[in-house]
Amino acid sequence: MGSLLLYFADEQAPALRLAEALGLPAAAIERHRFPDDELRLRLPFGAGQAIPRQVLLYRSLDRPNDKLVELLLVAGEARALGVQRLLLVAPYLAYMRQDIAFHPGEVVSQTIVGNFIAQHFDALVTVDPHLHRIERLQQAVPLGEAAIALSGAPMLAQLIAEQRQQPLLLGPDAESAQWIEAAAAAFNFDQGVCRKVRSGDRQVNIELPPLDFRGRQVVLLDDVASSGRTLAGAASQLLAAGAASVDVAVTHALFAGDALAVIKAAGVGEVWSTDCIAHPSNAIAMAPLLAAALQPLLSA
Repeated sequence: MGSLLLYFADEQAPALRLAEALGLPAAAIERHRFPDDELRLRLPFGAGQAIPRQVLLYRSLDRPNDKLVELLLVAGEARALGVQRLLLVAPYLAYMRQDIAFHPGEVVSQTIVGNFIAQHFDALVTVDPHLHRIERLQQAVPLGEAAIALSGAPMLAQLIAEQRQQPLLLGPDAESAQWIEAAAAAFNFDQGVCRKVRSGDRQVNIELPPLDFRGRQVVLLDDVASSGRTLAGAASQLLAAGAASVDVAVTHALFAGDALAVIKAAGVGEVWSTDCIAHPSNAIAMAPLLAAALQPLLSA
């Protein structure tokens, strides 16, 4: 067997879409949790069955702590069985925000998780990694050109163009500027970026840019929605400033806890996301984009 895509049952739908786009066979990894929270995994390789030379593991790393253990176990067993190349497809890449130690002794998780992935996998493909003070994914995950970061912004822009007439794209903070610019350029959308001051994980103050929002269809665009407080705060101010509507488009729909309810309560209409993280708001399948990036790696 040449190549095989492996996935876990909770991500079956996007994994199978990717397998179909690549023309690869796919199989599920069996997962059992013991009462003490340890995991038992079983790779789908029967006795006497040929071991694939190359394995793609599809695992998005939202809510990542168990999943990082899964990566360790799967990679270790796959190598022991004779798999020669391991490629990780992690549409959402966790632990990227902590890229420096802000206080003495703080763990720089980006470096540690990035090195962990590089030690166990031959390539990584992800989407819109949340990088702050570095420019390239390879600086966090030392795999050279085999560490590939894609963007969901163009596909979100296409969806917005289909759903809204002359929308105004707005980023909730300065870090979103890169996604706003990429999405706006594709369709010549009007654009702007808010200013955010964070005083805690759920305490944020938003300052709107000096634009006329009266009667505008505003779409808040960002790479990730987690607590929802930033988006909710921006939406409330936009509607108070006369916006005709406010919608949300994000690559990664984390929506922790009551985040989605908070956003909706602020007056947001539609919430659109990619399927990088499985969520009811998913409106865009990333399989075509992921497949295009993976094809050269499969030929390596």
